[in-house]
Amino acid sequence: MTFSIVARCARTGMFGVAVSSSSPAVAARCAYARAGVGAVASQNVTDPTLGPRMLDLMELGASAPQAIEALRGSTEFLDYRQVLAVDAHGRSAIHSGAKALGIFADAKAENVACGGNMLADAGIPAAMVESFTKSEGHLGDRLLAAMRAALALGGEQGPVHSAGLRLVDKVSWPVADLRVDWTEDCPIAGLSALWDLYRPQLEAYVTRALDPSAAPSYGVPGDP
Repeated sequence: MTFSIVARCARTGMFGVAVSSSSPAVAARCAYARAGVGAVASQNVTDPTLGPRMLDLMELGASAPQAIEALRGSTEFLDYRQVLAVDAHGRSAIHSGAKALGIFADAKAENVACGGNMLADAGIPAAMVESFTKSEGHLGDRLLAAMRAALALGGEQGPVHSAGLRLVDKVSWPVADLRVDWTEDCPIAGLSALWDLYRPQLEAYVTRALDPSAAPSYGVPGDP
């Protein structure tokens, strides 16, 4: 019931996850990233513990493929799960269990991994990888372009209702954590509009956290 992308920007080292689903609030359960460590999507009959476990393993020095293998050797019910990961060196890895739902597929390349279940077309993850690898610019823009490539091939078999985008970069908190938790319209279009609004302010929000004296004007009524 989900399709997603995890990726690393080779130029900046930023990590990101974008995800969409017919289920509500998908990003709250499926998107995980840690600055300097990696990004993970845990989906399909989701076990929310798998994302943090993968990031902990990679922070301890495991590559993304090694972390996936560690899960396979230690995790019950993994046949029901999909887990996508990319690490700090751009190595990517995927587990798609044999009991994933409907048409499921995955694809990966350096710095990116994509996967989905209940898909309208098994070629969707490969199209997402191709979109990401051929694109340039901010990681958030590239992730959303990959999500739109998934939609162009049909996305899920049924309508999607939620989507999310999480980005991490240098600080201990997400520099962007944007969500459309439920809509009857296209959540990826809604997420793209939210990103267009948020992106110009992203660095300012980081500056306000680190050094308010150096922060730009807040631009709200009452701000001198």
